[in-house]
Amino acid sequence: MNDTFDLIVIGAGPGGYHAAIRAAQLGLKTACIEKRMDGKNNAVLGGTCLNVGCIPSKALLDTSHHYVHTQHELAAHGIQVSNVALDVAAMMQRKMSIVEKLTQGISGLFKANGVENLAGHGKYLGNKKVEWTPANGEGAKILTAEHIIIAGGSEPVQISVAPLNNETIVDSTGALAFAAVPKRLGVIGAGVIGLELGSVWSRLGAQTTILEAQDVFLPLTDETISREALRTFKKQGLDIIFGARVTGCETAQQQVMVRYEKNGEAQTLTVDKLIVAVGRRPATQTLLAPGSGVNLDERGFIHVDAQCKTSNPNVYAIGDIVRGPMLAHKAMEEGVMVAELIAGHKKTTMNYEVIPAVVYTHPEVAWVGMSEQEAKARGENYKVGSFSFAANGRAMAAQENMGTVKIIAHQETDRILGVHIFGPQASEIIMQAVIALEFGASVEDLQLIIFAHPGLSEVLHEAALAVDNKAIHMAPRKRK
Repeated sequence: MNDTFDLIVIGAGPGGYHAAIRAAQLGLKTACIEKRMDGKNNAVLGGTCLNVGCIPSKALLDTSHHYVHTQHELAAHGIQVSNVALDVAAMMQRKMSIVEKLTQGISGLFKANGVENLAGHGKYLGNKKVEWTPANGEGAKILTAEHIIIAGGSEPVQISVAPLNNETIVDSTGALAFAAVPKRLGVIGAGVIGLELGSVWSRLGAQTTILEAQDVFLPLTDETISREALRTFKKQGLDIIFGARVTGCETAQQQVMVRYEKNGEAQTLTVDKLIVAVGRRPATQTLLAPGSGVNLDERGFIHVDAQCKTSNPNVYAIGDIVRGPMLAHKAMEEGVMVAELIAGHKKTTMNYEVIPAVVYTHPEVAWVGMSEQEAKARGENYKVGSFSFAANGRAMAAQENMGTVKIIAHQETDRILGVHIFGPQASEIIMQAVIALEFGASVEDLQLIIFAHPGLSEVLHEAALAVDNKAIHMAPRKRK
């Protein structure tokens, strides 16, 4: 193997593998180093997202939804089903087969594009040099590249009051691999990860309690949407306790007693499994040698500019280890942007104002741009419009008529400032809003577009009409 490259990417998660493939497409001699291994010392590509995050969690979410749908909802369609049973082992095997197909697919794309796939640990030393420690036990090698992209990803935050034992107290990775449905499940954290994992096991039969230290639910979401989502999740069986500060845990006889404080009073919760889902932190601890010239902040994030350039010339950092939301799609686009910059596309940029966010519960929660409370805090002169899925024919036909679309727009310019959705296929519908914001669309632009009927997206259309009190399928608001 040649030790000199145009580009070395450290990390083959969503950002890293996108960067490596795009760079190779643009003619750069590219290597990608990945430390995640299989049993044969081969690099397992795709990072946390593909292996123990986005993809396996969505596989389990989909299975759990089918289970509930079959048990409780098919009768309304005239379909009678009895003796519904869950095979957890088969569910987990399906999850793993999806992960394996996708990781193997990335490996195939590396080969097809000529990316050198290096299994092992990578560390940037400075002066265009990377130390690669191969997974097969061979001694470390020094590689040289004109450009470096650091894409180390993130890892779950651990807390001293709930130390992991990988049996009864687990992180998000462990929560994706339970051998059986726990009778009683506790989750610390009501963020995206906690809600999704809590939803999976709650649907499958676990009595689920989520302890959230904050008093606000999904604070980045519009309050109207988050309130409706919270009501729905509680009806589905999720017991979410706000203002609950966990102070300690005791494990005995395959049970966990969680101690927490609420309103100054000490309380306890006893569960069979406890998931710690209090966030993620950048995994930068072993990526940089002292004196590499790449600066970190006090939380371990790498300092970068708008184009992901670090304090060291020719070194870039992308994804969860830099500022901005820890989202796979954000990392992917950063990877492509940086690869194109390195290849000489100097005008390549990325719009950080229109990154969609999704909670893959059922119904889903999705948003882009400002919420109403954010617009108010900024002093924007704004107007809003909302429309419910309850009045949508396609949603009724599918028995999926819970939720709302809300649009926030500027009062004078009519420009759309934000869109927030709670409802079926919110993750898909939100992309129409993302496109609208990216192109600076006005509410009138959405009002004039012809939406297919019957379709769930008509709720977005009606919400746009409702901004100006023109919605067809709802009573008009009384004028002030």
